[in-house]
Amino acid sequence: MNYQGKKAAYYTLGCKLNFSETSTIASSLNEVGFDRVDFNEKADLYVINTCSVTNQGDKSSRNIIRKAVKLNPNAMVVVVGCYSQLKPDEIGNIEGVDLVLGTQEKFHIPSWLGDLEKKDQTEIHTTRLQNIKDYHRAFSWGDRTRSFLKVQDGCDYYCSFCTIPHARGKSRNDSILNTVKEAEKAVDKGFKEIILTGVNIGDYGKSTNENFYDLLVALEKVKGLHRLRISSVEPNLLKDQIIELVAKSKILMPHFHIPLQSGSDEILSLMKRKYSTGLFASRIKKIRELIPDAFIGVDVIAGTNGETEELFQESFDFINSLEVSQLHAFPYSERSGTQALKIPWKIEVKERKLRTQKYINLSEKKLLAFYKKNLDSSKTVLFEEQNDKSLMTGFTENYIRIETSYNPDLVNNLAKVKLLSLGANGNVNIAFDS
Repeated sequence: MNYQGKKAAYYTLGCKLNFSETSTIASSLNEVGFDRVDFNEKADLYVINTCSVTNQGDKSSRNIIRKAVKLNPNAMVVVVGCYSQLKPDEIGNIEGVDLVLGTQEKFHIPSWLGDLEKKDQTEIHTTRLQNIKDYHRAFSWGDRTRSFLKVQDGCDYYCSFCTIPHARGKSRNDSILNTVKEAEKAVDKGFKEIILTGVNIGDYGKSTNENFYDLLVALEKVKGLHRLRISSVEPNLLKDQIIELVAKSKILMPHFHIPLQSGSDEILSLMKRKYSTGLFASRIKKIRELIPDAFIGVDVIAGTNGETEELFQESFDFINSLEVSQLHAFPYSERSGTQALKIPWKIEVKERKLRTQKYINLSEKKLLAFYKKNLDSSKTVLFEEQNDKSLMTGFTENYIRIETSYNPDLVNNLAKVKLLSLGANGNVNIAFDS
């Protein structure tokens, strides 16, 4: 069916992978005639790509769904993403939702739309977890300076606190050859930087008998690509070979994001993680030896079941001892169907938030130290966006956010700069190298 002249609006919650997939969904709808408009505009179709990693993710998804219905009660509202796969009936009970599509169905939205008439009852279409096998390519474009390139989907790590394997199925990927072709498409659209994304990208190659290291080597060679940035990689999959490749590369950025989740071996065991604090510390040490100025971000969960005050303090002290750059801290969130619910010693929500705040305070301290350590050094910045009418921002190779006077000629361009001082808002002031 042709939807020429119809307007579609999109909203993405959650991870970088969702952003890449929303762009692919938007492209498929553009091919059948839809024009993309801002989410706050009145549209004929609203597509909400949801997140369900925490209870807050579910709540935020519901709020955005209701906002879409309110923006245009006559529009068709389609809800996709992890929340749709995990709790389709819960979404179906929200008034005004027309379609709830699961992990496989979301890439075929045009085939479900019909005449765009509001439905008397929500239609739900999902695939059982064991039958989720398809891999769909994706990269983000049109709304960001950097492109998020999907290289992997699904996860075979059934951590006790996590529902994502239940939402996305088994680990799978496309071939290196086809992934490189997707990267080339992103470069052809004008992107100078690509960020690799997936559910567990270090697990790349399971479905094609390849591996993540060889993928990085191939992507380094993409003509016209200036920067390649790796997103979250599990500590047990971040091999020395990969760290050494980043250290030598002019394309791979000195930027690592490594999920830790807890600095206590006892809690890591309860979480069913595949590494120890000793292995994690060795990864940090290796990075610092080879790439002293690398940015190292770390995920951590506070207040998970079983985390006594003593074990939290053990975790906090371990993380404090590491030379990392920033923490991404979350309070533990109960998720139905997870093994963590069976673990005794529940932490009150108020206490979870207090512990999370302690991690956030530590993160601010470490980020400030990292920024100060890099002052007076020369870096290359990719300028990203207009911050307001007079300022713009960008990032160095090692992910330091800078700020300078707005110049439209700098957007999506690289320039040599010197890092001068910390600004009032936490960004770094710069001077341009002559």
